[in-house]
Amino acid sequence: MKIVSIDLYSDFGFFRKPDTNNTINLSYNMIHKPVVLGLLGAILGLEGYRKKGVLPAYYLKLKDLKIAIEPLNHDKGNFAKTPIKYTNTVGYANKGSNFLTEELTLVRPTYRIYLLLDDSNELHLRLLQNLSEVKTEFIPYFGKNEFTAWWTKASYKTYAVNERKEEKNEGVKIKSLFIKSMQVKDNKEEPYVDHLASGNDEVESSYIYFERLPKEFDEELMQYKLEDFAYTNYLIKNAQALEDLYYLKEEDAYVQFI
Repeated sequence: MKIVSIDLYSDFGFFRKPDTNNTINLSYNMIHKPVVLGLLGAILGLEGYRKKGVLPAYYLKLKDLKIAIEPLNHDKGNFAKTPIKYTNTVGYANKGSNFLTEELTLVRPTYRIYLLLDDSNELHLRLLQNLSEVKTEFIPYFGKNEFTAWWTKASYKTYAVNERKEEKNEGVKIKSLFIKSMQVKDNKEEPYVDHLASGNDEVESSYIYFERLPKEFDEELMQYKLEDFAYTNYLIKNAQALEDLYYLKEEDAYVQFI
């Protein structure tokens, strides 16, 4: 087993929320596991959706893959957004009149994707090779095919696999999104001590970001299963409450795999 990561980025991104209205469509701010599995499926060349009511081959083959997600170049967990308007003139979509729609689109979203891979597994081995060589079978994208996703060979990193160590009373730094299975407030955490801005005395303001995100698909209802996630630059004191927490020795931090 090994942990690897790549930094995925695009000029724009749109991860559509299913619970939006006809006037404006909203995007999840954070990329989520079902989207990441689609990206990995494209990199591997696995088939996508082919039949209504049937989950795609990439999801069925990769759904048990352990991943962690860390946003990069963000503002307290948030990415800038801009509304983009579209006019759909296709007859079957608008019943004789132009259909206008608007999408609140992410601007320059970037995420570090961590993967827990077994290099004795043939599919995992092929994924390792493609990621390290910046090779992809299909073009990956951030929600829409015009928002092509990229990564560089320099962003590919490997880490030693270390499961969570016995915790002491001091807090731990969790670099990734994590499922909010405990309270992340009320003095149960303390700020990072290493977030001093370079060259001056400014300290990065502390924040806790929350978002309800898809974790997987309900294979009977064919819809997202949602979980409450958190992301913070606080040190978490009760991290032992989190499952699948792995220690990245090279970076002196933890990530939670989902």
